[in-house]
Amino acid sequence: MPIFEYKCNDCGHEFEELVFDRDECPACPKCSSEKTGKLMSAVRAKVGGFRPDTGGDDSGGIQSSPSSASSGCAGCSGGDCSSCGS
Repeated sequence: MPIFEYKCNDCGHEFEELVFDRDECPACPKCSSEKTGKLMSAVRAKVGGFRPDTGGDDSGGIQSSPSSASSGCAGCSGGDCSSCGS
């Protein structure tokens, strides 16, 4: 079940709630108002990190391809975009 973030329109309290129906807006836990609205949540993801089996680098064992290392294209670093013409 997804956890959504809400804000009360009456008291301004922001809270998270586990909801079963995406269209449901729960009452404010602080003032019990039914006038709440869903907030846009920021997405958070972690890529890489310390990996003891890769010698401590944070690439997650992913090696860059020779074309991206020698590309010289600062826009995409991959050598496969319209700005570098590769």
